[in-house]
Amino acid sequence: MNSQKTYFITGATGFVGAALVRQLASTRTCQVQALVRREGVILPEGVMPVNAPPDYLTAGVLPLSGVDVMVHCAARVHVMSDASSDPLTEYRKINVAGTLRLAKQAAQAGVKRFIFISSIKVNGEATQIGEPYTTADSPAPSDPYGISKMEAEQQLMLLGKETGMEIVVIRPVLVYGPGVKANFRSMMNWLNKGLPLPLGAIRNQRSFVALDNLVDLIITCLDHPRAANETFLVSDGFDMSTPQLLRYMSGALGRTARLVPVPAVVLVWAATLVGRRSAAERLCGSLQVDIKKTRELLGWVPPFTVENALRKTADSFLGRLK
Repeated sequence: MNSQKTYFITGATGFVGAALVRQLASTRTCQVQALVRREGVILPEGVMPVNAPPDYLTAGVLPLSGVDVMVHCAARVHVMSDASSDPLTEYRKINVAGTLRLAKQAAQAGVKRFIFISSIKVNGEATQIGEPYTTADSPAPSDPYGISKMEAEQQLMLLGKETGMEIVVIRPVLVYGPGVKANFRSMMNWLNKGLPLPLGAIRNQRSFVALDNLVDLIITCLDHPRAANETFLVSDGFDMSTPQLLRYMSGALGRTARLVPVPAVVLVWAATLVGRRSAAERLCGSLQVDIKKTRELLGWVPPFTVENALRKTADSFLGRLK
């Protein structure tokens, strides 16, 4: 990376954004500006905080003069049970209108490249084993979050054509790593307690991406000339069934997975009775991505193995329990 370049990160205190800021700061070969929404946030040495009002995506103007590349990690994130009466409208306010407003500011300020962290949900929710998603597939989002990400991608590409600002879209699959929350953390809790899980009979395949691998791809896309105006899928390049993931994670935690072989159809039926059908379908179903384009166009190879990434995730989880 050129020492003269300045990178502006939104969502800089979030799961992905914070890891990206840490990695960029550790290189000491670039200037990093981190958008923060509260006072007193501790950032890595050398990182410049940029204070933003809570409504920065809907009002106000950010100081973007001199910024070369903006990485937009901030978003209204996907939640399992959205309390809003109109989730799609709420997602569109932040993930579509807010993103486009920010990108327009970036273009007007002379920012050369805008990297948008999207989601595999733009492609859809499930695949057949051996038939992974690719960037050539027609988008098929099925929930408000995925729809909002798709619409944001489309609007950004149009803006790029109008202004000349380069657009890069990255669609991650489920991201795990130190500090991961939600279902992945719940899974680690179950395994660490030695609870039996009725998942031993599942025969699926799913793609995942370690936080460190995702950050490495983002950094690759900061300056790579062939990344301009392209969309990339990202994973660890190693797909696993749910039982495989549980066994790997158990080993990283120093435990033994206790997996009971309950047929997937029974699991989905039982989950439907208690209003958790979608969660069961994710555990039992497949979602694979093909990262051939990412590898070949960028010359990118995931630098971290699944075993090492899961061990790092487990060590962080266990450290927080002490």
